[in-house]
Amino acid sequence: MQYMISAEEATQIISNSVQPMPVVHLPLQNAKGLVLAQDTVAAQDIPAYPQSSMDGYAIAFDEHNRRYKIVGEMQAGSNTAFAWQPGTTVRIFTGAAVPPGADTVVIQEKVQVENGEIIIEQHDLKYAANVRPVGSEIEKDTIALQKGDLLTPAAIGFLAGIGFSDVPVYVKPVVQVIVTGNELQTPGSPLQYGQVFESNSFALQSALAQLQIGDVAIHRAPDDLEILQQQLAQALAKSDVVLLTGGVSVGDYDFTLKAMEACGVQPLFHKIKQKPGKPILFGVKGRQLVFGLPGNPASVLTCFYRYVWPALEQMMQKKPSMVLQSAVLATPYKKAAALTHFLKANFDGEKLHLLTGQESYKLHSFARANSIAIVPEDVMELKAGDTIQFYLLPQ
Repeated sequence: MQYMISAEEATQIISNSVQPMPVVHLPLQNAKGLVLAQDTVAAQDIPAYPQSSMDGYAIAFDEHNRRYKIVGEMQAGSNTAFAWQPGTTVRIFTGAAVPPGADTVVIQEKVQVENGEIIIEQHDLKYAANVRPVGSEIEKDTIALQKGDLLTPAAIGFLAGIGFSDVPVYVKPVVQVIVTGNELQTPGSPLQYGQVFESNSFALQSALAQLQIGDVAIHRAPDDLEILQQQLAQALAKSDVVLLTGGVSVGDYDFTLKAMEACGVQPLFHKIKQKPGKPILFGVKGRQLVFGLPGNPASVLTCFYRYVWPALEQMMQKKPSMVLQSAVLATPYKKAAALTHFLKANFDGEKLHLLTGQESYKLHSFARANSIAIVPEDVMELKAGDTIQFYLLPQ
């Protein structure tokens, strides 16, 4: 196990430990937000027939003819056959099949109807106007969406529209949370002297929901090694990722490392040269990931967004959503020790404003932040006007 490493080293160790989630076939309606595990190929041309894009009249284009006899009607979904004759037209509606023999649709606003005939008043009418050609959405045997594409609502609608009912995707990881500490009290209950309201499980559940990971089991453990070990073993039996909060330092009642080792988890690193979140612990058991997060609320969320979030996206084969950006720093900043600092901040589109209340136990500033600024380990001072890197937080 590596001890007291840099933030960059920790990121690499975690990334190297991640394995993609298994591939499953899911109904389209259950696949939102997941990633395609293989290319999808169109089984047929879409549209499969020439299709009207407007309400109007279908004709065989003749630039010299302006008068056509109405001989029928085509609604969307109709498959009525017409014995097409020169000089005839059918009333047609958006989405309906253009009858064989017709090739152009005149919109209804551009005709006059008299005695069962139309008179075309559009002098710039072109051949094939207002007709969607066969395969204009997609042609048969071509790739619709590629492996690695995110299934957004539009992507799901597109696949449904070309005939797919289910898709192969990387399944979501099952995540469980274990919150430790004798001092924790459930919100809504009376707060006794020496107690604090437990908030980490609420923050983590909400953050996981941003990744569309739900049904997160929450366990609460006192500062007791045997109980913590039992809960971790139970969580590992049913999870891909386990997040523990608290008990990762070196105090007499910090049992997370011992519980991990007793459950067969291989610790890969303990402590990162950063603030907040220095005591973070990370280990693996086979393909399972176990994060020992600090107990202070701001440290928990900082470590989650900086390390857990990217790991979960990698497991689901999602492209990284939190990418480094640069901005001008609005206020100066100085630090006393050579640690990477992660600071709650607001980006206004031009400048990055550091917030007050950066202590690891304070969530008030985090609740007002839209970004996390990064002061590298070897940078001790920044002046207003300097360039600083940051991540925009998921909203």
